[in-house]
Amino acid sequence: MKKTSTLVVTLAAMFALASCTQEQQNKISRDIQNYTGTNGVLEIYSGDKLVRRFLKVDKISTALGTDDNKPRPYRFGYGVLDENLNMIADSNEKKVYFEISDYSTNYVFFENPR
Repeated sequence: MKKTSTLVVTLAAMFALASCTQEQQNKISRDIQNYTGTNGVLEIYSGDKLVRRFLKVDKISTALGTDDNKPRPYRFGYGVLDENLNMIADSNEKKVYFEISDYSTNYVFFENPR
């Protein structure tokens, strides 16, 4: 009985998702990712040189104004500062807060392949 109800729920969810537009599907995917978290990596470059790397970043958020609720020109988040740039969160490297300016920062955010 449990297998049948699980199958019915799964099929209903697949049908509901298939009837959504691509934009709605992307939003649902982002909502799920925001809930479950992402093992993201943020790399910051100065020209073509890597200068900072943050590991275990769940998400990067856009700052909003307190009074007007309008987007601010920077993003922020939390991640482990990879001080030696070895793609490993070593025991001496700590989780820190970071901000990225929209105006002058070249950065790449991606899911950690490891």
